[in-house]
Amino acid sequence: MEFVEALRHAILYKGSNEFSKPELIGTIVLRLGLMNYMEAKNLIEEAIKRGIIEQKGDRLIIREEMLKKEEQQEDLFGEMINYIAKQLGWSHFEVLEELNKFSERYGELDKKVIAYLYGLDKGIDMSKFKDKLEV
Repeated sequence: MEFVEALRHAILYKGSNEFSKPELIGTIVLRLGLMNYMEAKNLIEEAIKRGIIEQKGDRLIIREEMLKKEEQQEDLFGEMINYIAKQLGWSHFEVLEELNKFSERYGELDKKVIAYLYGLDKGIDMSKFKDKLEV
């Protein structure tokens, strides 16, 4: 479950984009059953780092415009995975598995950039994605 989707479901469930931290974790874990406690806690920390969640005192505000931007980026990554899988005749799972191994070389690079480099490494024409990447 992508964290964008989990946050979107939490907003829909509550009808608001403002939560306390325990409330957001409880919504994701208990009410929606999307992930376990540690996954939800890590999701929130990552979303705060990325600027998707803004922390104001003890309130967490999910910034919906950032959520939309993140969704578009996720869509691009998914599109790249589909393209690579089709070109290689592999399943999505096989591509993702290989991408994880490949990414160890590059450390903290964005996953879309890693997918782009992986495609090039495999001899795939990735030019259609070049202008869509934010580097």
